[in-house]
Amino acid sequence: MDRTSKYKVVGKRPIRHDGVDKVTGRAKFGADVNLPGMLYGAVLRSPHPHALIKSIDTSALSSNPEIFAVMTAEDLVAGPNVETLFPAQNYSENVMARDKVLYKGHPVAAIAAINSSAAQEALNLIRVDYQILPGVFDVENAILKSAPVLHENVKPYSLGSSDYTQPNVLGHELYELGDINQGFDQAAIVFEEEFKTSTVHQGYIEPQNGTASWSEDGKLTVWCSSQGHFGIRDQLGRILGIPISDINVIPMEIGGGFGGKLPAYLEPVAAILSKKSGRPVKLTMTRSEVFESTGPTSGSLIRMKLGFDSNHRITAAYAYVAFEAGAFPPSPITAAAAAIFAPYKIDNVKIDCLDIAVNKPKVAPYRAPGAPIAAFATESLMDQAASSMGIDPIELRLINAAKEGDRRADGVMNGSIGVIETLKQVKDHPHYQSKKGGVNVGRGVSLGFCRNNSGPASLVASVLPDGTISLVEGSIDIGGSRTAIAQIMAEVLGLTAQDVIPQVGDTDSIGFTSVTGGSGVAYKSGWAAHEAAIDIKNQIIKRAAVIWDKDVSEIEYSSGHVRHASDSELKMTFKEIASQINETGEPIIGKANVNPGGSTGSYSALIADVQIDSETGKVDLIKLTAFQDVGYAIHPSYVEGQIQGGIAQGIGWALNEEYFFDDKGIMRNNSLLDYRMPISLDLPEIDTVLVEVPNPNHPYGVKGVGEASISSPLAAIANAINDAVGVRLRSLPMKPEKLQAHL
Repeated sequence: MDRTSKYKVVGKRPIRHDGVDKVTGRAKFGADVNLPGMLYGAVLRSPHPHALIKSIDTSALSSNPEIFAVMTAEDLVAGPNVETLFPAQNYSENVMARDKVLYKGHPVAAIAAINSSAAQEALNLIRVDYQILPGVFDVENAILKSAPVLHENVKPYSLGSSDYTQPNVLGHELYELGDINQGFDQAAIVFEEEFKTSTVHQGYIEPQNGTASWSEDGKLTVWCSSQGHFGIRDQLGRILGIPISDINVIPMEIGGGFGGKLPAYLEPVAAILSKKSGRPVKLTMTRSEVFESTGPTSGSLIRMKLGFDSNHRITAAYAYVAFEAGAFPPSPITAAAAAIFAPYKIDNVKIDCLDIAVNKPKVAPYRAPGAPIAAFATESLMDQAASSMGIDPIELRLINAAKEGDRRADGVMNGSIGVIETLKQVKDHPHYQSKKGGVNVGRGVSLGFCRNNSGPASLVASVLPDGTISLVEGSIDIGGSRTAIAQIMAEVLGLTAQDVIPQVGDTDSIGFTSVTGGSGVAYKSGWAAHEAAIDIKNQIIKRAAVIWDKDVSEIEYSSGHVRHASDSELKMTFKEIASQINETGEPIIGKANVNPGGSTGSYSALIADVQIDSETGKVDLIKLTAFQDVGYAIHPSYVEGQIQGGIAQGIGWALNEEYFFDDKGIMRNNSLLDYRMPISLDLPEIDTVLVEVPNPNHPYGVKGVGEASISSPLAAIANAINDAVGVRLRSLPMKPEKLQAHL
């Protein structure tokens, strides 16, 4: 695609608006909030992964002058007593355990004190009487008939017919397309394997935080770093039992989230402590609390079966998908079902998904939720099939590639997708065409997927007298989206990106906007910027008509200039007409509230070269080339950064990262020293190839770009290891001792 002339601002690489504040330390994050008279909170958490709470005694705190408030679950609205657990009904008990703790780190009480040291010391004065229960920590043991039950008298939610009666099954989803039995009957060869993955964390650097001030008039103000301040507001309303009109959530800058900062953890606690003490209260998690008490992604078990005919076409595909939900539903089984066979055109499919409770923290989304786990299984088995059938792995994928108009097994009809275009770029790339060199060097490839989301979005833009635009939008900026949104507005109006000054409004200042997740911000809020810019453009035309005393139909606007259609003397720049706005009429304010459909899935691919140390089993990454269908890249640098970040996280998931639990269900690597995430020394340069297949449903061809890249490294590295030393690993992480045992 020719980028040189298509647009003047969109597709370029301006400096991000928040860059100076970020690099100079002026940007304010949640933990930076300081208010007059502020108290500091601390949370008492369960030392046991599964236990009944017989009693909580806080009487020893009553005479402590440094303690201003104490709370337990009795201060929150109890969830409804229902037979089926749905996600919205268990926010309260995840924030504070009521009758039973379901994981080590489950909150049981909290206090507000004069300073953080006093708060931490006072936790030792709270006495909790537990009746310890046996725990269960993986999906296979959780559904045994002898397994301890986390939620008694609860039926699983179901999508499709369900005959699962095992303990701890919280949900079941069944997806069927075509005739699976007929499909396998038509197969000339069938491949069937089992895959396992471990619990892993998103690994954001900034811990969860929350500051609350509950005023005398009943109004609650909350400051926090989240991926959706409207979502936090709505959760607070349910958990606290107050109208959302009484809650204002002020978004702070966010130091990473990747899905993990969608749920409320500390905000309801800070709110209750503020209400009871009459003073603002701030809480911030330690790193150990982040690991043990917030949502990682699921550990999993997948059993997969693929059938191929003599022409290497997939005739049938079956997957049994069992995901850990943690203490409460849901796990991302719905998203996994969407992703698991998404890159391929398959007529006969059955996907059987279970959402299973275990004594671990309730899981939270993690970048392309469910998709990396699904791709690990599918892309490993596709590679195994290619090797067995003697066909190039990319060619096998091209033969079976999905295209526009094909229906996925989850029912979605593909829109404009770039699977074929991405695979062709891989096949023709010098990296794929090059020869491997060295001892125990292998090359692997894999596809990845993210279905991408949209949602409601609101935006207001005010024209200032100096010709700039003050833009207020509702999407939390977690990856440079403010600049991308400013670019879209500037493109419509013929301005520079720096002429648009973007900021994220609080929940009282801007209309409802759905969360920053599902790679939907540039799509929905970018669309809102487009619509608001057109609104401004039309008002500028009308204002020029007033100033020149001409009919609106005679006025033209292009490239930041307004002109009369036939009188060449009548022309003004945007800045010139902006300087006259307040003297010639009402302020010019563009606005948009949208909920656009038409978002489509994104596909990624990775070529990974590895070298294996045969003595230790250590895997060294030699060369990585990442490909992704990005629609049209609004800001290519940020798109490349998103791809590289996803690849880095996928590498950690593949090789090192896991929650390590002892036999009592205690996490033993709950620090960044022991939880092994990749650092710069672990990674080679990650080359990126942007495959632009624009989405025709969006004014600028946007597709989500933030998540698909994480789906491809898990299988690509597993396939590369197999290519290097002939060992096929089907459980993650592929740590040295695991590989060494097979060498």
